[in-house]
Amino acid sequence: MKNVKHLILSLVLIAFTMVSCESFLEEEILDEVSVDYIYNSGEGLEVGVNALYNRMRMYNSPEGDGTNLQANVFFLAATDLGLHRTWFTPYGSTEHTPARFPADKWNNAYNIIDRASAIITSARSVSMDETEKNKLVAQAKVIRGELYLDLVRMYGGIILDTTPTTPQNINDPIVYEVASEDAIFGVINQDLDFAIAHLDWQEPTGRYQQGVARHLKGKAAMWINDWEEAATQFDAIISNGTHSLVALNQVFGADANHAEALFVYQKNQSLGEGDDLAGGSGFWLGSVFNQRLYEKQSGSDAVAGSEIINDVAYGGQSLGWFFPNSYLESLYEKDNDLRYTTYYWPKEYTDYLVNNPAHPNFGQTITEPEDNYRRFHWSLKKYADFETKLPNSNESYKDLIYYRFAETLLLASEAHHNLGEDGVALSYINQIRRRGYGLDPNTAAPSIDFTSWTLDTYLEESARELAFENNRWFLLKRLGKLGERVSLYYRNGDNTGAEANDENNSATPWQSHFINCPVPQSQIDIMGENASQFNIGY
Repeated sequence: MKNVKHLILSLVLIAFTMVSCESFLEEEILDEVSVDYIYNSGEGLEVGVNALYNRMRMYNSPEGDGTNLQANVFFLAATDLGLHRTWFTPYGSTEHTPARFPADKWNNAYNIIDRASAIITSARSVSMDETEKNKLVAQAKVIRGELYLDLVRMYGGIILDTTPTTPQNINDPIVYEVASEDAIFGVINQDLDFAIAHLDWQEPTGRYQQGVARHLKGKAAMWINDWEEAATQFDAIISNGTHSLVALNQVFGADANHAEALFVYQKNQSLGEGDDLAGGSGFWLGSVFNQRLYEKQSGSDAVAGSEIINDVAYGGQSLGWFFPNSYLESLYEKDNDLRYTTYYWPKEYTDYLVNNPAHPNFGQTITEPEDNYRRFHWSLKKYADFETKLPNSNESYKDLIYYRFAETLLLASEAHHNLGEDGVALSYINQIRRRGYGLDPNTAAPSIDFTSWTLDTYLEESARELAFENNRWFLLKRLGKLGERVSLYYRNGDNTGAEANDENNSATPWQSHFINCPVPQSQIDIMGENASQFNIGY
């Protein structure tokens, strides 16, 4: 990409050193792939597309600690449903700035867009089966469309460029300017339309299929209030039958590749461990959102030690950096809504048993924990990993479900409501609600079904189902509710003290320009006199 200087050509080889297609790796392992090979042959295009998925996995499911993880956790947790404890402080006066806010989403997105554009452009001159070529180009286009949608939703004013960086143009004059909304969504829609036309409903595991392209096209349409287009795309997914709701305990179970999953980031240590390698890297989400119950001091025995020892049955090694807050808890009918006990660890300490075999109370209910919510707090269980995570490691190699059918139903419900079709809107949202209560999603349940559609009921049901997934921040921003609801409910704390003591949230006051994330200072410095178009208010 000519007009983003940090995307220098040397990144091309870094991005494409390894590939993510398991079947390809079984045939041949390539430690280094030439640019000529990637952009001038059908096999090379396949390698390039596989490498795009590696980079996308790093973009949304990065390895270890660091600003990549911070950038992802921000959008999962810095909403009206979150409670921050430590590590990285969303909305903090010294953190939410161009110099300190994680730059990875901006930098990585433009890196991947540049390489996607290279594949799209070079494919025109590659001689190969046309159907297979269109499938590869469709994969690159859906990724580019997805990233431009991500960027415009995160940053507001963004750069648009679909010309890939080459040795011939890397030194061309640079003009930085904010692209118009029409131009941005023009590219997004063209890319996604091509993907919809050329992708099947079922593609190999770990590849985008038509359902993802339609889901993204629907999201893009909602961002510009095109409710009819959004409804069309979501209805196509719903009526096709490839995707459906699964049992509640299966959604975030051991195997994420089920009917509800539109897309899952794949992990497999045996195929090479690391962000750039086919197997992917260990991801920390299960630790980020989990309490450190094994640090509990109450009930310790002088000889045997703590009541709780580190065990994956209670989440294993944990960090407890972010928790669900009391507002989110208040939305659940705790005795009947099964999501309260499926998506979260128990709130009551009496639901935990002493697991230290050497302790005299082994197998009995633990004693009441001390007031330290790093050690004990209502915690998110969606990303818990009982199969691949070791007790003393933050690394999880569990596949990450990223787009799922439940969100499709909820967004379709909103789209149809805005078209004045509340009968359809209610039928979709009530499927989610019934499943949450352990009922058949497709059978009327008068005792729990919504009978009228309101924005409040929609936001509350969306929170119950999708909390701490990658949607809430964007949903609230699109609806013009982000600042209002973050101010009302988002909480910033430390280790001790009841959450209510922080009701004014004075440590992280909302400011109107927070509606857009800050473009990294390193990029602003490069832009020079044109930088005033970006980071308005910062």
